[in-house]
Amino acid sequence: MTSDIIVFEIQDQIALITINRPDKLNALNKAVFDELDRLLDEVIERSDIRSAIITGAGEKAFVAGADISEFTSLDAPSGEALARRGQLVFDKIENSPKIIVAAVNGYALGGGCELAMACHFRVASDNAKFGQPEVNLGLLPGYGGTQRLTQLIGKGRAIELLATGNMIDALTAFNYGLVNHVVDRGQLITKAKSILAVINAKAPLAIAASVKAAQQAYDVNKTGYLAEARLFGELLQTDDCREGVNAFMEKDLPFLKADKMTRRSQNLFC
Repeated sequence: MTSDIIVFEIQDQIALITINRPDKLNALNKAVFDELDRLLDEVIERSDIRSAIITGAGEKAFVAGADISEFTSLDAPSGEALARRGQLVFDKIENSPKIIVAAVNGYALGGGCELAMACHFRVASDNAKFGQPEVNLGLLPGYGGTQRLTQLIGKGRAIELLATGNMIDALTAFNYGLVNHVVDRGQLITKAKSILAVINAKAPLAIAASVKAAQQAYDVNKTGYLAEARLFGELLQTDDCREGVNAFMEKDLPFLKADKMTRRSQNLFC
């Protein structure tokens, strides 16, 4: 099955979900979220699908972030609602009883890094780059990034990446424990499929139970996700965010350099 924004294929009981906006570096927008949400239901419900891979189209990006043009009209409540919508879709990935692997084939920034982290594990090509550069827009990640990044690589490393907005390469991501395997780009999907072929040969109920049990290790009643969404909405109303988003839109860059941002104090957290 093929749509304009997501290509959906099934081979050997593995669903291959390809975000298909290469001209926009596969940026996530409302239409992508709606289609991804629908396809995830299909993956979970169909008996001829045992597992899935999520990847990006083109040579440059897995997903280089959210579609920033959708942020310009948001106020705090609608920004929080946008973040919660993304979190719910990514929660569906994380809690899927069928294993979903991210095959990261380039930039995985912002919402793209959050999408990759929502998958059960990640396989990266050697040209992959990971980062949460939302601070350069006067924002924080809104789709679960503050929570999953901390869970996966530890609080110290997570806060450094969140606060600097820096990217890390595939080897560093491997050393941090963010990705399980790094391979040549041409072998990326083959590697992901080879792992899933082993998984697909196991008892599906046991796999589902293993996922559910592993999730309990991080269950803190999801309060961190709610706080993240609320803060995302509040930050959208700050001057720093308006300046960052406008600069992004005018330059049409996949991410911004930190030295372009003003650093005004905001009385946001009292």
